[in-house]
Amino acid sequence: MRRCLRIASLALLAGCAIGPDYRRPAVDLPDAFRYSEKEARDTANIAWWRQFQDPVLDTLVLDALADNKDVKIATSNIEQAAGVVAQTRGALFPQVVYDGSAARQRGSERNATPIPPGVSNPQTALSLLGGATWEIDLWGRIRRLSEAARANLLASEEARRGVILSLVAAVADNYMQLRGLDEQLSIARRTLATYGESVRLFELQFQYGQVSMMNVEQARTQYESAAAAIPQIEADIARTEHALSLLLGRNPGPIPRGRSIYELAIPDIPAAIPSRVLERRPDIAQSEQNLIAANARIGAAKALYFPTISLTGAFGQASADLSDLFRGPARTWSYAGSLTGPIFTGGAIAGQVQQAEAARRAALLRYESSIQGAFADVEDSLVIRAKTAEQLQAQERLVAAAREYTRLAQLQYDGGYSPYFTVIQAQEQLFPAELNQAKIRASLFSSFVNIYKALGGGWIDGSKAAGQQPKKHASERPRGTLSQADGGIP
Repeated sequence: MRRCLRIASLALLAGCAIGPDYRRPAVDLPDAFRYSEKEARDTANIAWWRQFQDPVLDTLVLDALADNKDVKIATSNIEQAAGVVAQTRGALFPQVVYDGSAARQRGSERNATPIPPGVSNPQTALSLLGGATWEIDLWGRIRRLSEAARANLLASEEARRGVILSLVAAVADNYMQLRGLDEQLSIARRTLATYGESVRLFELQFQYGQVSMMNVEQARTQYESAAAAIPQIEADIARTEHALSLLLGRNPGPIPRGRSIYELAIPDIPAAIPSRVLERRPDIAQSEQNLIAANARIGAAKALYFPTISLTGAFGQASADLSDLFRGPARTWSYAGSLTGPIFTGGAIAGQVQQAEAARRAALLRYESSIQGAFADVEDSLVIRAKTAEQLQAQERLVAAAREYTRLAQLQYDGGYSPYFTVIQAQEQLFPAELNQAKIRASLFSSFVNIYKALGGGWIDGSKAAGQQPKKHASERPRGTLSQADGGIP
């Protein structure tokens, strides 16, 4: 028995794994991105959301990492994949089992075949056996399946990193949009108050015969136009708060505020971004692990062409009397080997190999597609940030010109040189220009979020660590600071 096990062990060690070994496919990559920033420090390896310098945003990100349901689902998927790895690898080792039985049976003494003399009736049968079964992985089928299971586990881990990346980006983006809407609401209310004061003054002037009713109605039209804009902005704020609440793993409700859209710091972005940084993107890493798994399954399928070698053995005690069960004469044992291989399968194995090879080709195409898509994401996010910054500068000049136009129109009206319609025309240009300025500024901050999301930077590791820390109440954290455990990487 021991000699057979030694021979089987040597055969297992000498065996080779059928099928192709994985080699990373060559992909044509540019050295850098077209739209890269210059004269900015590389910030790819820190918790990037801290650069906005808003302690409330820091707290929201940490709370989302701790309580978001999608992150918890992704963690459970990792645990499930780890269980599959353990299950698959277990077949590499002997499977040892035990079996015990006790039975008592009485035969009929009226049968055509009488019970032989000396045979007791009823009869008792007792047994206690231990057995082992071992499939020798001579051709590497189980090893290839284990390789595929391990790649699936790593793919699950990358999927979780992708969930974390998307979560942090979504929290930051929604927060920026929320602060932009808050600023729009402030502008609308301030404008409404100004228009309301104009209505009050014109109504007084109309009472004393200084202006006509047309002037009053013109002022009232402006007032109601600003009033109509406020409910829509408030509805957008409520929807954004509810979306943020869900990201935080909470029921819909109000969201605390920190710095205004004009107080948030504009972050730096990496300088001369090399294309290799995309290797850390979770979706690319996940696609590569899926490719590794598909490659390993080819070997597992091809191994079915070769014979399966198994060893079985049993050792134990069997007796008709409990008092004799553990005595030497009751000992029983057996061992055997089996060799099973295909002769004719009607193309079943060839079909499995064909499926595995086609799945690998599809996985390779998805891997290449994910890389191309990642380059497009980064290029788009970089050019959008640059063009949004240009748009904001133009919008700021437009707002400044509209304010000056409104001031001059008011002076001319007060001096009696122009009708009030000129003032209304100027104010009607200023109000939407100010709203649009707040909206574009929020979009500029969102463009920074999209850049870091597209890069899939090393900050994800810091985010994972932050999500594993016990959640603290906002009042327990120093305002404006995060510890290394909170996701900062020194």
